[in-house]
Amino acid sequence: MAHDGHTHDHEEGSELSPIALRVKALESLLVEKGYVDPKALDVLIDTYETKIGPRNGARVVAKAWTDPDFAAWLKRDATAAIASLGYTGRQGEHMVALFNTPETHNMVVCTLCSCYPWPVLGLPPVWYKSMPYRSRAVIEPREVLKEFGVEVPDAKEVRVWDSTAEVRYLVIPERPAGTEGWSEEQLAEIVTRNAMIGTGLVTA
Repeated sequence: MAHDGHTHDHEEGSELSPIALRVKALESLLVEKGYVDPKALDVLIDTYETKIGPRNGARVVAKAWTDPDFAAWLKRDATAAIASLGYTGRQGEHMVALFNTPETHNMVVCTLCSCYPWPVLGLPPVWYKSMPYRSRAVIEPREVLKEFGVEVPDAKEVRVWDSTAEVRYLVIPERPAGTEGWSEEQLAEIVTRNAMIGTGLVTA
């Protein structure tokens, strides 16, 4: 497991943080007063978690697949390369791009809280913040991947990276066969949030 030993920042993204508690209290109050429909709120959160947020990361991946110079820049300095596309902000200050290869599959976890690259992936999914994922991803990553429907061959190394307050990761999945000649826009459409965390694969 790759781990830089730095401490984690629990101020944002942690289910026990003061900010999270205040948000929950405000949400409860708005629902109680009838200002917000809980179902509408769920739809809004799902939209940002699975659709709008991850589109930024998908564009980064698609550009890396089609532009060798950009891919090389991502490897050297992911923070600057991603910022060049306009994706910056809190929880995205120090980015590292992890390139999947035929020999290596990368997977990201945050073992102490739920550090997550918001500018490129939006809101973290509930399972990413859950204790079972945070503990098992390190101990038995292949089993966890199987539960996501990802079978990694025994000959292929699985590397687990621990996200922290100092560094957050974006997985650049392997480009699927059969997408030669596709535009960046077409490629971005098939890139999923899970593939950019390492718990999914991109298929054409």
